[in-house]
Amino acid sequence: MNPKPYRVYSHFLKQQFGHRVHKISVDAGFTCPNRGETRSGSGCLFCDPNGSGATGIARRLSIQDQLEHGKEIMRRKYKAKEFIAYFQPFSNTYAPVETLRRYYDEALKVDGIVGLAIGTRPDCVAPEVLELLAEYNQRTDLWLELGLQSCHDSSLEFLRRGHDYAAFLEAAAGAQERGIRLCVHVILGLPGENHAQMLETADEMARLHIDGVKIHLLHILAGTALGEMYTDGNIDVLDQDEYVSLAVDFIERLHPHTLIHRLTGDGPRDTLLAPLWSLNKWEVLNAIDATFAQRGSRQGSRCRYA
Repeated sequence: MNPKPYRVYSHFLKQQFGHRVHKISVDAGFTCPNRGETRSGSGCLFCDPNGSGATGIARRLSIQDQLEHGKEIMRRKYKAKEFIAYFQPFSNTYAPVETLRRYYDEALKVDGIVGLAIGTRPDCVAPEVLELLAEYNQRTDLWLELGLQSCHDSSLEFLRRGHDYAAFLEAAAGAQERGIRLCVHVILGLPGENHAQMLETADEMARLHIDGVKIHLLHILAGTALGEMYTDGNIDVLDQDEYVSLAVDFIERLHPHTLIHRLTGDGPRDTLLAPLWSLNKWEVLNAIDATFAQRGSRQGSRCRYA
């Protein structure tokens, strides 16, 4: 039984497989439309030169060796038995279908890999890519992870995403038509968005019956355009209490069936500029649970589309 007032992805995996299953992040050398072929472009406002969320990856190794290296760490640290290959940095569908097939197959050949998680952008899932993913969806445990960040075009433009919300709606519809599970990444605390606007993103995820959501707080990294804006005093970040309350509000608006893949973000210690409180991950998670308990609420309790 799920002890949390929200649906936890790790608990879902344990139910599905009967034991711990952990993700291992791999870098297959993909780039993205905002970076160009050499990854040297300016990228999104928040993305560091190595790709968003790309810490701890043994980049110079082959996909197989990255996974073997990750397996050793996960087995020692978490006693995990099986693993999901998470193609994480940059846009992991931004290549010809033949290239994608070669890399995905290499990952699935590694002993103990029972699934794929493919991180990408809404404007990098053409119909032929979705057809390929639908094929893998029949072979293995597959999640397509789409970086949305917000349902508001003004925020997407501010972040220099290079696509609008309509592009996400098209990608999501194409995946859902093919039975591909979607995990959508959103950021809370974006400059220019008020509380009601952030909750509108939750309402959209509920309306679309999205399978999973990763909730990130806006964190500022050195070496990014967002970092320069923060250093110049042009933007602020949420404090911990504000984020905790907002995260609970957001989850209350989600559909009760949506899986929560992540509840907070934790940037690299050596490059994180703000908010420094985000480094205390368990304190944040415990505060979220405590707020649910204080309110007597749970995921979906304020969902408009349940």
